[in-house]
Amino acid sequence: MLRSDPFRPRKLVVSLAATLLLSGCGLFGHEKPPIDLSTQQPDVLYNHGIDSIHDKSYSQAITQFEAIQQFYPYSPYTANAQLMEGYAYYKRDEFPDAISQLDRFLQLHPTSPDAAYAYYLRALCYYEQIADIQRDQQGTVQAMAALQEVVARFPNTDYARDAALKIDLCRDHLAGKEMLIGRYYERQHFYEAAVNRYQRVVQDYQTTNHVAEALQRLVEVYLKLGLVDQARKTASVLAYNYPGSIWYSYAYDQLRRTHSLQPGDQMPAPAKGGLISRTWNSVF
Repeated sequence: MLRSDPFRPRKLVVSLAATLLLSGCGLFGHEKPPIDLSTQQPDVLYNHGIDSIHDKSYSQAITQFEAIQQFYPYSPYTANAQLMEGYAYYKRDEFPDAISQLDRFLQLHPTSPDAAYAYYLRALCYYEQIADIQRDQQGTVQAMAALQEVVARFPNTDYARDAALKIDLCRDHLAGKEMLIGRYYERQHFYEAAVNRYQRVVQDYQTTNHVAEALQRLVEVYLKLGLVDQARKTASVLAYNYPGSIWYSYAYDQLRRTHSLQPGDQMPAPAKGGLISRTWNSVF
């Protein structure tokens, strides 16, 4: 999965004196003494936290942002420190901590100009945790809900547009899980359970890439159950919506081989129907 990186810190100017304060005696060749963060000004801590992020020293950035929140809770830098700490956790793949920090920021600053960014970053934290379709998909459901919140709260923004694309990917992922379970049930001859899974893909995930296969699988299972009329009707839907797909070729070949085609059926023969019998066993 392609990793998003929505980094947009606001770097503030640090004076030369402040820079020298953090560098300590290192300029004169002596060993740096430990820095007492409680004695540093919030602007210095914040800007060095941003520098740490640029250097990919995310743990150090978290320490500096936390120091602002601990020692300067009413500083004008505190809100940004909370937000950027969430980003630093995100970059460390510590997604639960990032979500917790972002939730805190949104609770304390619900009307912040950076709220859209915080909601989007929070949604990405869920999105990055989506598991393979072999595993439980509760994380995908959470990610889709968080992404939908971004779209609902901040329409017509770049965040909403990217979230909408990721929602489609989530739907495709969930549909893939339904297909995986449906194929398993079909192999175990639990045909009614398989039909329920395939129908759910057709009804609930119509914009995904799995619908054509789900329709073909329904044709296959209906034929196994002796429901020939249902199989023909489903194949007609497949022919109308996906006439050039290999899944329609498979469905047509199944109907032909089981002598289920009738003269009145509105189903044209696939363009490459002659190739189906040679590839069927390798695919299934």
